[in-house]
Amino acid sequence: MDGGDSPGQGTVTCGTWIRRPENKHLVVVGKTTPSSLEIFSFDPETTSLSASPKAKYEFEEGVNPVTISVHPNGEELVCSTSSGDCKLFELSDKEDKIKLTAKEQIPLQGIGLQKCLAFSVDGTRFSTGGADGCLRIFEWPSMRIILDERRAHKSFQDMDLSLDSEFLASTSTDGSARIWNTSDGTPITTLTRNSDEKIELCRFSKDGTKPFLFCSVQRGDKPLTVVWDISTWKKVGHKRLLRKPASIMSISSDGKYLALGTKDGDICVVEVNNMEVRHRSKRLHLGSDIESLGFCPTERVVLTTSKEWGAMVTKLTVPAEWKEWQLYLLLLGMFLASLVAFYIFFENSDSFWNFPLPNNQAARPIIEPFLGDPQSDQHIWDHVDL
Repeated sequence: MDGGDSPGQGTVTCGTWIRRPENKHLVVVGKTTPSSLEIFSFDPETTSLSASPKAKYEFEEGVNPVTISVHPNGEELVCSTSSGDCKLFELSDKEDKIKLTAKEQIPLQGIGLQKCLAFSVDGTRFSTGGADGCLRIFEWPSMRIILDERRAHKSFQDMDLSLDSEFLASTSTDGSARIWNTSDGTPITTLTRNSDEKIELCRFSKDGTKPFLFCSVQRGDKPLTVVWDISTWKKVGHKRLLRKPASIMSISSDGKYLALGTKDGDICVVEVNNMEVRHRSKRLHLGSDIESLGFCPTERVVLTTSKEWGAMVTKLTVPAEWKEWQLYLLLLGMFLASLVAFYIFFENSDSFWNFPLPNNQAARPIIEPFLGDPQSDQHIWDHVDL
């Protein structure tokens, strides 16, 4: 379906994709009433989620999921809860049976309400940003503490890690944004802003060629998307992509598209190469904050969630791209065309180059190789008893 409510009952608080082998990707959704994590399968042919969950974990009474981060290997995920604990889960998939198992992780217990969770792209770092402004960076999976900064921010709003896992960007509810080194936890810089600007959301570029940091900035009543060069941490430009304030930002795994969700339920998707809007869905979550937004790992599909409308998967109307098999087919066609062209050239090369032939040399026959020697053909037919 081209956008639709998630199956099942309960209020959706968060959701994200789980990358799986053979493009059999899953979606994990956090719900309240009843409080649970639910795993749904995704069908790319119909752009829809399964009608019922493939796996489910029920929290204790009074404990609700807040946000989720999935390890790049697709086999582990961490969920922060309203009780102040972060729970680690392992995902197993055997014979199409999915199992979600809770695991104890002592360093994640009793650390307070965490508003932001993030794994690095290479899976070697895990970071948390708390409502109390504390930033923690762990080495994964050893859980060695790299940084435990109690006064990183007034209160966290967003965070992201760079493609090379070297930098972490974080934003605060007071409008400030800081950059950290994930190797030793040292602060690198605070992004510059005007007195009337609030930096709210942040995402690093992911295509491996453009070292940029994208941020949503509220300048007075104007929402802007601002770009910083991460080699100098200076602004390189800005553009107004939305008429309304953004509530969530996401970037595709290949770095080609940047998506923004608004506080009244719209989404827009931008091509990073030229910063042009390629898709808009208005009133997708009518009148509600879009609280989760994520690109499918391999399809041009986004997952969005809101408390009122639940989880939706939406196919993007972006320009079609070449599939890998289409490229191989094109190369094969070009190879076959070159063989045909070479054969035609070879068969007509004498007349093409106008080479003079000696008096005692007959011109090379063109059709004869196909028909063969007439005498030999007659000899063959003589042996057939009609």
